[in-house]
Formats: sequence, structure tokens, C-alpha cells
Amino acid sequence: MTDVDLRKLRYFVAVAEELHFGRAAERLHIAQPVLSRQIRALEHELGAQLFARTKRSTELTPAGRQLLDDARPLLNSAEALRRRVAQTARGPKTFTIGFMPGITLTAAVRAFEALRPDITVEILRTTTLDQAQVLYDGRADVSVVRLPIDQRGLSIRPLFEEPRLAMLPADHRLADKPSLDITDLADEHLLQHPDQVPEWRDVSLELRSGRSRPVPELNSVEEKLEHVAGGRGISILPRSVASFYQRPDVNAVPVNDIAPNKVCLAWLASRRSRAIQDFAALAGTVDWTPTR
Repeated sequence: MTDVDLRKLRYFVAVAEELHFGRAAERLHIAQPVLSRQIRALEHELGAQLFARTKRSTELTPAGRQLLDDARPLLNSAEALRRRVAQTARGPKTFTIGFMPGITLTAAVRAFEALRPDITVEILRTTTLDQAQVLYDGRADVSVVRLPIDQRGLSIRPLFEEPRLAMLPADHRLADKPSLDITDLADEHLLQHPDQVPEWRDVSLELRSGRSRPVPELNSVEEKLEHVAGGRGISILPRSVASFYQRPDVNAVPVNDIAPNKVCLAWLASRRSRAIQDFAALAGTVDWTPTR
């Protein structure tokens, strides 16, 4: 039985994500011929062709797509193991809590430090893109997340819910309304994935017409609000986030018929850490009411 080389898996994932050997080689800082040889060696070890290559394109084969699905969590687990071992070797135990914008950790951190004075607490600000990823790759022990997320392999504990508001340019025709219905926003361009706001997706004239514009990859609240202020679209944000990131050129307007944002504590279901169990139990007793 052949052991799979993690380095070759990393090379494979880079090519699978870029679908271009040259760009993948640049990303990995290796020569393209070296990368090609490593991929051929991996295909030989697995007994399967992973890429279908022509002069014009590189595509994943069915076997390649299966390997990509399996390789990502395996590499994440390996990275998480490396981080935890290195952290333990450095000395005093640390416990890292990820959190999304608008969420206040102070009460939970103070309560946990009182319960576990042997542990040093660190915090890590996350985004929509990595709020669960920080658990898989070991950057955080627990993460306070905003749903929806992919919950596979995670334990989830609900903490609280809060209303969501429409973020509109200050000169928008609806910006001074006391509140809105989701149908009022049917012809607006949403600056986030429609699955994050299913109520808008159900009424959107943009989606129904089949002329939906691409959504830019916005990694932070600040980027979203810059696009909103520039008149490039609207965004739906939790009330605590809208309150924290106030600016004069963007108005936050309540939406009557939109589901609240659900905030939960998440951690890897496979972890058997006593510290995680202690924090999860404590989290249910803390007042998580967002700061207004």
C-alpha cells in the first residue's frame, strides 16, 4: 500500500484550484517542470489520471474531483496538527477564539479566564470566507460564527439572534424610509451571495431576468460598505455590524420580513479538548447581547 505524500497533495490542490500548471507553479514557488513531474508521480501512485490536459486547457477528471474533495480536509487536518503540536512545544497553553465582526467577546473571555486561569486566551477576527476554515486548519479552537456555514464535521451551539438591516447609499431613494419590505429591494443588486439572503433571492428581479451581475469577492465589512457608498449595490448586515461600522454616506434601514441572523459557537466535532468543552458550556451562560 502506497502512503500519500502530503507535499504532492498540496501541489495537486494548487493545480486543481488554478487549472493552470504555470500559475500553480508560480503560486508554489517551484519550476513548472518540477510540478508536472510531481503530479505525474502522484497519478502513478494513485493509479488514476487526475487532469485532462490539452494545449488550451486543464480540467479535472472525475478521479481528480474526488481527490480534491478529499485532499482539502486532509491537508487542513495536517496543518491543524502541526499548529497544535508547535503551540504545545512553545510552553503555556493558549486557547484561540475566532469571532465575526459585530460580536463582542469580552464577557465570555473574562468568564473563561476566571474558570481556566491556566490558559492564555487569544482572539482571532474572521470573515465570511474563513469563519469555519480557522477551525479546520487549527488557527482557532472555537469560532463564534454567523450562519449559514457548512456545518460538516462541526459541533454547533446556538448563542443568539439579531435583526438584519439593508445597507443603502445615503442618497438612495429608499435610504430615509423608517423600514422596508424585502420586495422593496427586488430590483437592487446584492453585494453578497444570494444564498446568504434567501428572502431577496426569492423576489429578485435581477435573478429572474437571468441578467444577474457578478458579485465581487468582498472579504470585509469595510469593502462591502465602500461598494455600497459608491452606488454599486446594497448589502444586508446584522444590526450590531451596521451599528459598529456607521458612516455618513451609508444608511442602515430595518427590513421587516427578513429572518434574523443566527450566531453560534462552532468547534470541530472530532476534538476532545477539555478547554473546548469548558468554553462551550460557559458560552450558554454568558450574555451575548450585541452592543448597540
